Amino acid sequence: MRLTVNGRDHEVDADPDTPLLWVLRDRLGLTGTKFGCGMAQCGACTVHMDGTPVRACSTPLAAAEGVRITTIEGIEGKVADAVVQAWVALDVPQCGYCQSGQVMAAAALLAENPRPSDTDIDAAMSGNICRCATYQRIRAGIHEAARLLEA
Repeated sequence: MRLTVNGRDHEVDADPDTPLLWVLRDRLGLTGTKFGCGMAQCGACTVHMDGTPVRACSTPLAAAEGVRITTIEGIEGKVADAVVQAWVALDVPQCGYCQSGQVMAAAALLAENPRPSDTDIDAAMSGNICRCATYQRIRAGIHEAARLLEA
C-alpha cells in the first residue's frame, strides 16, 4: 500500500486490516503517536487524515491509502505553532503520555473553530483522556492558542 505520511510517500507491505497505529510506529518509526487503549476511546493515538482527527488504533491501513496522514511529528503551521507555544507557556502536560493526541485534537479544533467556547472545547476533546487529569490546563492551553492565533 502507498501512504502519504507527513508529506512523504511510503510503500508499506502490510495486511490492509492492520491498524494504522502499528504501521506508523513499527514500520515507519513514528513513535509520537501512542498506544493507549486500542479501542479508540482514549485519544492517545490521534492523527489527522486529510485534516480530520482519527484514532489510528482503530483505523485499518486500507482506509489510510490515498489520504494525507499527519502525525505529531509532522504537524506544522500557525495553528500547530500556537498550540505548542500555549502548551509550553502554560506547562499543560504532566506525564505527557496523552499529549500528542491532545495536541492533534486541539489543532484540529482550532483549525475548524479559531474561537472555541468551553463547550466547544469540551465536545472536541471529550475523546481524549488524560490520566493526570490536566483537563483545566488543556482547556486553558486551547484558549491561549486561540488568543495567539488572533494576535
